[in-house]
Amino acid sequence: MKSIVERYNKTKGENHQPGNPISEVKFWQREAAMLRQQLHSLQENHRKMMGEELSGLSTKDLQDLESRLEMSLRGVRMKKDQVLIDEIQELTRKGNLIHQENVELYKKVYGTGNINAENRDYLSTNDLGIEEDSNIPIHLQLSQPQQQNCDTPSRSIKLRRSPYLKQRGISK
Repeated sequence: MKSIVERYNKTKGENHQPGNPISEVKFWQREAAMLRQQLHSLQENHRKMMGEELSGLSTKDLQDLESRLEMSLRGVRMKKDQVLIDEIQELTRKGNLIHQENVELYKKVYGTGNINAENRDYLSTNDLGIEEDSNIPIHLQLSQPQQQNCDTPSRSIKLRRSPYLKQRGISK
């Protein structure tokens, strides 16, 4: 749009006829014709990119079209890969945070004194070096809180144990 206004001002300045309606009409007719031509060219290019109306193209034109499409596709794939990598990194980071929180909650609930040697090794290595086992899926489960009587002075916390913890040999 800016270029159209610049061309208008240039043409207006060349004619030195301020307010001449005939010259302005001719200018806008030329602009409309040029814009129609650009639109037609863009539509034709779009149809070719979509694989339509290719019968009149030479082998070289088809090869050029193919290379443009391959470059476009490569750009789309690179962008998609980057988005997926970013999402995976973010989910891994969140999973590691949840895993750390899970380990801390496990320690709070069961205490470090009740943990046998195998489980202590599991908790300490996973608490300090979660990146080591980042390819092992972490299975988390939520359970509904159970109704407890608020008048009872001694309340106990009940957690539902994950099959993953059972599989790893972590017990009470």
